[in-house]
Amino acid sequence: MNLQLSFAMSPNPRNRAIFDGRVSPDGIDFVCTPIAASELFWRQLRFGDFDVSEMSVSSLLIALANGDTRYIGLPVFTTHRFFHNMILVRRDAGIDKPEDLRGKRIGVPEYQQTAALWGRGVLKHEFGVEQSDIEWWMERTPEHSHGGATGFKPPPGTTINQIPGDKNIGSMMLANELDGTLLHFGGGRTLIDRTTIDLPNHPDVKTLFPDPVAEGVRYYEKTGMFPINHAMIIRRSIVEKNPWAALNIYKAMVRANDIANTERMEHVLYYRQAGLLSADGEKALNEPLIEHGLKANLKEIEAAIQYSAEQSLTPRQLKLEEVFYASTLDE
Repeated sequence: MNLQLSFAMSPNPRNRAIFDGRVSPDGIDFVCTPIAASELFWRQLRFGDFDVSEMSVSSLLIALANGDTRYIGLPVFTTHRFFHNMILVRRDAGIDKPEDLRGKRIGVPEYQQTAALWGRGVLKHEFGVEQSDIEWWMERTPEHSHGGATGFKPPPGTTINQIPGDKNIGSMMLANELDGTLLHFGGGRTLIDRTTIDLPNHPDVKTLFPDPVAEGVRYYEKTGMFPINHAMIIRRSIVEKNPWAALNIYKAMVRANDIANTERMEHVLYYRQAGLLSADGEKALNEPLIEHGLKANLKEIEAAIQYSAEQSLTPRQLKLEEVFYASTLDE
């Protein structure tokens, strides 16, 4: 008899084979829901809507540290970005390097989100800028935020202001009420995020790093890390009754990712044969962009755990066995 589990993710090529039915875990039938990540995480943390879902790594750590044991992690890491490259600043704010952020008013959709966790961690460890050096302004309200669902409180010594409901990061940036933003979601208003202004392409706004790609290369070559953002979680009560389910779901997500890599390489080969891709470009694209499992992502998950404790989001550094289901720890 198969388990029937509700499953929710923000769709991307790496999980497309799960949504279209080409891949399913042995012994499990998924009822799939594609949903925007910010809304998904809020619904999971607040209401526990789904059996298996994507989850903010930072919010997962905070929930577990605060005693919320409804879910346990699976080492499936669905998104990676160099988040400090996404910092935007006003051109007239006098911010030309990371150190200039000290004393500035900086927006953030949500203080506890993983992208912000990485941004602050990189600012601290690469450039010596502490979170207490910045005046933070948060857009998401307690009613519609991950922090509102996990009991978030501002870390000691750190100033976090609430952006009024009739404003947002975009409007405050353009009104010179903010000097910059650590992260910006301008794709349209959702249940969680309010900004609709296209800040990255606004003439009054620039990226903190003049060449974000070059900064990403520098950071990767120095640290060897491609920061993780989202992981998968499963309802703990399910694996307590069906311990086999954790590895079966993990293996299915690996198969879906393998299919995505195969399809990507077919495109790479086509462009190479058409003469539209150099040998160096082909070599770079031959490397898998995303790999699941703790072994492939150990440096990143250990850094996220460290940053969470450093930033007082969690009271201590969690152990891997507290975060991920036991049978997946060797993957």
